[in-house]
Amino acid sequence: MALAAVLLSPGAAAAGIHEDFPQVIHASERYVIYSHGLIVEGEDSQPVHPEFGMYDFPAIKAALFSNGGYNLIAPHRAKNADGKAYVQKLEGGVRRLLAAGVPPDRITLVGFSRGAQLTAMAASRLRPLNINTALLALCSRGDFVATPPVTLTGRVLSVYETSDSVGSCAALARRSQLTSFEEIAIHTGLAHGAFYQPRPEWMAPLRAWIDRVTASPRGDLQ
Repeated sequence: MALAAVLLSPGAAAAGIHEDFPQVIHASERYVIYSHGLIVEGEDSQPVHPEFGMYDFPAIKAALFSNGGYNLIAPHRAKNADGKAYVQKLEGGVRRLLAAGVPPDRITLVGFSRGAQLTAMAASRLRPLNINTALLALCSRGDFVATPPVTLTGRVLSVYETSDSVGSCAALARRSQLTSFEEIAIHTGLAHGAFYQPRPEWMAPLRAWIDRVTASPRGDLQ
C-alpha cells in the first residue's frame, strides 16, 4: 500500500515520507533519500531472503523518519530496474532540490547494498556540490569499483557489519576529497541481513549522523 506523506503537526511544514521526489520543495527543510537493497526490487516491500530473512522496507522507512525533522524520500524500484536510469533519477532529484534553494548540506543520500552502489554513483556525479552521503554495506577490499570510477566529496558515513562479506570503505575515502569521513563497524553476527531490519546498531548512529551533519554549518567537522 502506498505510504503517504506524514505531516509533523497541523501547522508544520510538510516534512514527511515520500515515495518520490515531491513536487513542492521547501528550501528551509532537510531532505534524506534512501535507496533500498536489490531484494526489494519488484512489487513486494517485505521480501524474504532464505538466509537473511525479511527485508522490512516499510519498517526501515518508518524508523528512519521517526520523530520527523526532515523529508524522507524512499523510492521503491521496479524489478530488474535500470541502474543507470535510477542514478540519473537520484541526480536529477537532488539538482531539483538545489535549484529550489535547498542548501547542499541539507541533502543526504543514503543507500544499502545495491542501493548503496547506486547512491555512490549518483553522489559521484554530484561531487562538486558537496552533499552528504551515507553508505551501508558497500565496499569490498576497502573500495567500490565502478565505471566510471566513483569519487566523493562532502561528508561521508560508511557503516558495515563485521560478519558480512563487504566491509570498510577506507580506500574509497582516501581517494576522494571529503570534508569528513566517519566509519562504523557493527557486530550483530547477521552478515548482510543486519540491514534488513531497522536495528538500533546501524539505525541509531545513522540518524544521529544525519542530524549532526545537516544541522551544522559546512566545514566545522574534520
